[in-house]
Amino acid sequence: MLNILIIDDEADMRHLIEMYLGNSGFTCFSAESGFEAYGILENNVMDLVILDIMMPGEDGFEVCSRIREKSNVPIIFLSAKGEEWDKVKALQLGGDDYIVKPFSPGELIARMNAVLRRTGGLKSDMDSIQVGKITIDKKARKVSVAGKQVTLTLKEYELLLFFIEHKNQALSREQLLEYIWGIDYTGSLRTVDTHIKTLRMKLGVGDYIQTVWGVGYKFEVPSE
Repeated sequence: MLNILIIDDEADMRHLIEMYLGNSGFTCFSAESGFEAYGILENNVMDLVILDIMMPGEDGFEVCSRIREKSNVPIIFLSAKGEEWDKVKALQLGGDDYIVKPFSPGELIARMNAVLRRTGGLKSDMDSIQVGKITIDKKARKVSVAGKQVTLTLKEYELLLFFIEHKNQALSREQLLEYIWGIDYTGSLRTVDTHIKTLRMKLGVGDYIQTVWGVGYKFEVPSE
């Protein structure tokens, strides 16, 4: 069970996020200021920090800078502002992602999981996944289809896992780019299409990754 620290001066927002994360199996700690958060970080091991930017006293940027002096814990910024300058500053100070309010529970959990995967904090009790003819050995990072091992690049492997975790959901190219490559990635959406094309070829059998016209892609297990 992962420990998540929520830093936000608005009590209602803290409680709402705690409810989201508690229902998904996370253990939540909360602080209404940077000062309170430093004490929690001093005495507890956190796996991820959710940090609001607009707070009285020290704002989120200042709090992030203070945390980064002592810790590499993943940090996701929250803000009611979506200006590019704020996103750039958040990332330059050591943030790992940036979410604009309002957001859905599903988006928050997905963004957290993506950051935890990239930083090595997301662990699973399931060492092996079987989906249709696809088998994934997560410890060895090996993938086989119909008993035959296939070699995937790191991004292809992360894409496949992300698709399986969001099976039967239509995912946009923008979502895939942000969740797999990160919010600070400057490449084009064609990167997603190229990786999916090669992933489809390597999987070889079954139409697992389907194109959803006007949206993006969806992973479904084909009927036998």
